[in-house]
Amino acid sequence: MNVRARAPLAPKAVHRRRLAGAGKLGLVLVVGALAIGITGYMALEGLGFVDAFLNAAMILSGMGPLHNPVSTAGKLFAGFYALFSGFAVLGIAAIVFAPIVHRIFHRLHIADTEAEERAEAKAEAKAEGKADARRRRRR
Repeated sequence: MNVRARAPLAPKAVHRRRLAGAGKLGLVLVVGALAIGITGYMALEGLGFVDAFLNAAMILSGMGPLHNPVSTAGKLFAGFYALFSGFAVLGIAAIVFAPIVHRIFHRLHIADTEAEERAEAKAEAKAEGKADARRRRRR
């Protein structure tokens, strides 16, 4: 979402719609990550659906596994699923909280401040370039 400098804060209805969209996407990603874990535990460790769900949910939430894998393939899957889960949780949290953080930054004009600083730096560089050109002409 590109927001013009000094654009007014989005109305609450728009913000709620953005929150709902981010929440839906986050939910879909959580369900997808759980599906990967459930499928892996059912296929590689022979767990039933409920036990596979419990193990996948515990790993995805950061609590750790309940079932200790027996097979080598199951151990490798558990390790890679745990690594994947760590990154997935971070990414999903970023997606879900992005509209909130964006609104806070916009309300505090942080984006405007950064844009103004870039514009000032660009103007200074341009002024220095003109000054250098004048000095060269004088020589």
